[in-house]
Amino acid sequence: MTTWNSALYLKFESERTRAAGDLLARVPPVEAKFVCDLGCGPGNSTELLAKAFPEAKLMGLDHSEDMISVARRRVPTAEFVHQDIESWRPTEQIDVIFANAALHFLPDHEALMKRLVSHLRPGGCLAVQMPNNMQEASHAAMRMLAADGPWARRLVPIAKGRPMIGPPDEYYELLAPLCRELDIWQTNYLHSLNGPDDVVSWFEGSELNPFLEPLSPEERADFLSRYRAELAADYPRQANGKVLFRYPRLFFVLQK
Repeated sequence: MTTWNSALYLKFESERTRAAGDLLARVPPVEAKFVCDLGCGPGNSTELLAKAFPEAKLMGLDHSEDMISVARRRVPTAEFVHQDIESWRPTEQIDVIFANAALHFLPDHEALMKRLVSHLRPGGCLAVQMPNNMQEASHAAMRMLAADGPWARRLVPIAKGRPMIGPPDEYYELLAPLCRELDIWQTNYLHSLNGPDDVVSWFEGSELNPFLEPLSPEERADFLSRYRAELAADYPRQANGKVLFRYPRLFFVLQK
């Protein structure tokens, strides 16, 4: 299972939490007794939920022990469970299921979304944000480098096995029959970063890990050096030295 790095993830905490806040802002008022944060990471999204639903029982779930340990210190009033989303089967109905930048890693979204909605009480909400950036230069470079090097035999299956999320209309078609209200939208964020190295750091604590973990230390250094060179061409510096890092995200909030 991929190891996530909470310190690298939190280097861009403001940018990552912004999407969680934008998602939470569109959740309709509900009398929530039980709120679940799926893929809670280091608890930045859980902290937002704790403030929004102070009277609710709050649970965060993540497959990374490192992330869970940070989240427990950050939101001591919440319960945190070390578990993957695919095997999660709650024993009681939930008022709000919140999933910020987590579900895009999982396959078979038709079955997944139907299962998550089934765990909501009537009137409950499923709020989801998923990066929709597989066609962006940052990810295209990962796939290209996976196929172009001595590691290709190990990394090409990883590149091919990454789930692709569909366009918003596909999710609307899937979700509309499952709920009474559906709000769906996409936002293209432009993050002003200090340079291509920041783009590497953004993914080194998350989506680069599946490519790096099978490699030796020497191979990792080589892969990252090549990746930096690709990003320097793909993300040119602006007049002030910054780079504009485009990050599309798909959102939806449904009410059962």
